[in-house]
Parts: sequence; C-alpha cells; structure tokens
Amino acid sequence: MKILIITPYVGANYGGIAKVVQDIAIALGSQGFNIDLITTNANDAQKLDVVFNHWLDQGKYRIRYFDSWNKHDFILSLSLITWLFKNINNYDIIHTHTIFSPLILITQWLCQRKKIPYLVTPHGMLEPWALSYKSWKKNFYYNIFEKKALQKASLIQVIANLEADHVQSLGFKHYVIIPNGIDHNEFAFLSDPESFYQQFPQTRHKTLILFLGRIDPKKGLDLLAPAFARVHSQFPETHLVVAGPDNIGFLSTVERFFAEAKCLNAVTFTGMLTGKLKYAALAAASLYIAPSYSEGFSMSVLEGMASGLSCIITTGCNFPEAATAKAALIVEPMADAIADALNYCLSHPQEAKAMGNRAREFILNNYTWEKSAKKLIDVYKFLLIKNSCQNPSVNFSEKA
Repeated sequence: MKILIITPYVGANYGGIAKVVQDIAIALGSQGFNIDLITTNANDAQKLDVVFNHWLDQGKYRIRYFDSWNKHDFILSLSLITWLFKNINNYDIIHTHTIFSPLILITQWLCQRKKIPYLVTPHGMLEPWALSYKSWKKNFYYNIFEKKALQKASLIQVIANLEADHVQSLGFKHYVIIPNGIDHNEFAFLSDPESFYQQFPQTRHKTLILFLGRIDPKKGLDLLAPAFARVHSQFPETHLVVAGPDNIGFLSTVERFFAEAKCLNAVTFTGMLTGKLKYAALAAASLYIAPSYSEGFSMSVLEGMASGLSCIITTGCNFPEAATAKAALIVEPMADAIADALNYCLSHPQEAKAMGNRAREFILNNYTWEKSAKKLIDVYKFLLIKNSCQNPSVNFSEKA
C-alpha cells in the first residue's frame, strides 16, 4: 500500500499542524508502510531553505518540497499541482491535512476524478469558533467549495470526540476519531531546565507558568492577561512564559493586553521554542496554561501533560477526557475561571503535583503516535476494501 500525505506547509511558524503531519508520517513508516509526504517551502513570512522537486529520505518516510507563493496561510504552488497531475495515480490512498486551502481542494478534486480514496483531516478548522473567525470569507469558501469536497471524501478524520460532534452537526456522518499523540521516546526522561534559564535568566528562581502556542486571537491571551494579573498580585514569585511564533503580527496587541492588566513586567515572550530548548522550558515550568477559545486537539497540551505539569485548559481545547482522568483542570474560557484554577494549583502544590503525575501517566498510556498510526492503518485498509468493492453501504463512523 502506497500512501501520499499532502499538506500546504510543514514550516514550524505555522504551529502544531506542521509537527503533527511529520510525526504521523514517521509513525506510519515505522509500521512498514510506504509513506510519501509532499508540501511547499511556505513558512509564513519566511521560506524554508530546502531542495525542490527531489525526494528526501527522512528515515521512515520520504518528503518532497515545492516552491510556493504564500500570504500567511494562503499558499499556492503550480509546481506541486503539476506534479500531482502526473503522479497521483501511483498512490492507493491520499491523506490531506487542513482545509480552506486551494492546494488541498485541487488534490481532492483530482482524487474524485481518478477515483482514488482520500481521507481529510481538518485539524479543528470546522470547530464553531474557527468557522466564526473571519466568517465572511470562510462561509463563502465553505459553501461553494469546501462542503462538497468534504461530502465526497472517503472519510473525515477528527481528532477529538467533541470535534466529531461538531462535524456531525454540519451534516457529515462519515468520520472516524483518531487523536493526535506524542512520541513516547521524547518524554521517557524529563529534560534539564538549565539551558532555558541560561537563555532567559529573568525566569530563574521564579514559579513559571508556561503558555506554549502560536500568538493568535483564538489562543485566549486576552483572557490570560487579566487572569495572570490577578494571580501575580497574590503570588508575586510567579512569572508567565509566552512561548510561540507571532504568525500574523498579533504580538503588539498581546503585549498591550498585559500592559493594560499591569503585569507585563512579569511576562517573558520567548518566540517559538523548538527541540531541546522547548523541552527545557517544559522542565522549568511549574504550571501549563492553555486558555484557548478553540482547538482541534492541541499538541502542546499533550506535551505539557506528558511532561508531568499541572495543566489548566479550557473547554475550547476539546479534551474532557483529561478531566475524567483527573489529569487536568478544565475551565470555561473566561478570565475569572482561569485565574481561579491557577490560584488553586498555586495554593495546593502537592495536589497540583499529583495531578501532573496522573497527567503524564495518562498521556503516555493513551496518546502516542504508535497507537494513532495503528488506527490509521486500519482505516487505510478499510478504505481500500471499500473502494475495490464500491459498496456505499459500508460505514466506518466510530469513536476509535
């Protein structure tokens, strides 16, 4: 079985989706399948310095980059489309990542024309908040183009139970739930925080609260500012670390949120952290906070929990299972609720530590890429059988 994964970007400036796509390619390749990944050199305002139009061996999969034009996450690549026209018939399954993308739409149209099964992973882009943000553009695109492509997809992969409910409310019944995961090996041992302290010395000897994600309106930083201000007044040793890229020029607005809340001097903006420095930041932190209005299924939440941190996340993070397992505090996306949860953890450090230990065990036992890859392989096999039988009565909608 030959599987082609396509995503408009793998540049780290686009956040978690870029990492998810590469991690799942590794996990699928580790199961012995032929995995090819095609993408572009887009990386928001920058470009990836890569070789074009050649297969690059990544160990468990191959990747091929194409030159592109982009404005933020609107990405076009004539060379990628040309390659698809010539080569799409070489694959048994096409797996597309993200929606609201012309490159993805053209890929899906080709799959329909060539009768190749395709799986769509929207990564939370069909969530109510996501659809309402810049809705005038999205409504037009969705109703004219996206809805039909989703209807004709072989399956829609959603990554959380709540996302499945939202997808179903839009009229789509052909879905399967396969969550994101983490690489167990990356979290087998906790990192040393020293390299983080050396690069950001103002954080040393502080009780660090870590936000790890893009600086974006949906991330709830407007809620975190007044919440942290209230917490910092009661716990002056606390310090907030905001770690993530500023894709859309939103940083100055976020800095204003904290300035107006009169706590900007207790906040460090690190920019995007990757590799050892990111793991050092996780090791240095005492608490992890995700105040988001909307998520698909946040990779950084999984990383925070796998690091054994006490995690406070909102209902917008689509992870009620963490509350059921008593592995995180889940609150409504409101400043007072976030502040109350932070205060509780800071006031009850032993209970917070125990919750962090439960979180680490919960993630490592249930949310790994190996588990997700095995479920995806079952889906791919099912789609091949269904396509060969052309049996429209077959249904794979389930909570996997």
